Amino acid sequence: MSPAPVPPPRDQTVADSIHSRFQSLTRAERQLANAILANYPVSGLGSITALAEASGVSTPTVVRMAKKLGFSGFPELQAALRSELEATISSPIAKHDRWAGNAPDTHILNRFAEAVTENLRQTLRQIGIDEFDGAAALLRDRKRDVYVVGGRITRSLADYFFTHMQVIRSGLTLIAPNSNTWPHYVLNMKEGDVLVAFDVRRYEHDVLRLAETVTARGVKLVLFTDQWGSPAAKLATHSFRARIEAPSAWDSSVVTLFVVEALVAAVQTATWSETKERMRTLEELFDQAKIFRKFV
Repeated sequence: MSPAPVPPPRDQTVADSIHSRFQSLTRAERQLANAILANYPVSGLGSITALAEASGVSTPTVVRMAKKLGFSGFPELQAALRSELEATISSPIAKHDRWAGNAPDTHILNRFAEAVTENLRQTLRQIGIDEFDGAAALLRDRKRDVYVVGGRITRSLADYFFTHMQVIRSGLTLIAPNSNTWPHYVLNMKEGDVLVAFDVRRYEHDVLRLAETVTARGVKLVLFTDQWGSPAAKLATHSFRARIEAPSAWDSSVVTLFVVEALVAAVQTATWSETKERMRTLEELFDQAKIFRKFV
């Protein structure tokens, strides 16, 4: 008798389960897993027969992999995918009501702190060192120009990232929020350049279209997204899936900002001799312009 499946943690997505167990899958199961991830989560929402045929595997393979991922069978895996899809398209009102209905009788400060702390813990478990170092290596390569873009809410994170990276190195461009101007930026991109994009749930069509256009031209994509994963994730050279759920109508950017700052620090540390000279020159320019008040 085979052992009972060990259910995945409640806050782990199906994609997380696939990634964490990928090495233990058979060749056919890996083929199936890659097919699911290629158009996640929609690819897993049809019938078991349709998924098996599209993946080029048998229906028993689908059942076996579902159990290896910790589900009782394909219906339970599919229910998890449907739940994830519902979460990604939730409006702020629906999101607030879902939290409010299950809110413990503690102060919002405590509830929010607990949620953010758990978000950080789970995100760090999912970020691979090689993934992080690979993104840092791209960003510190001065032969590559770096372009940065954000969405309706995440553009503030894009601006924050750009401002710090601009001090560290040249060749930085912050893409304007008006997508009608984006072709002008693409015109200047060359193969090997880097696009840093931010895209979280209620994913934006314009960000996906931009990612598709530039990666087709050989541009590397570094993506900051959420635990479910922007549709642009399939195009990314490196992606960071930060946990964003919080007891609020809006998602939390705390963990995303943490990863951004850690990445900036990694690039700064690796290029400190050049960065220090740029900082020194910038401070002199600040003094000449009398931007900051000095007390001594």
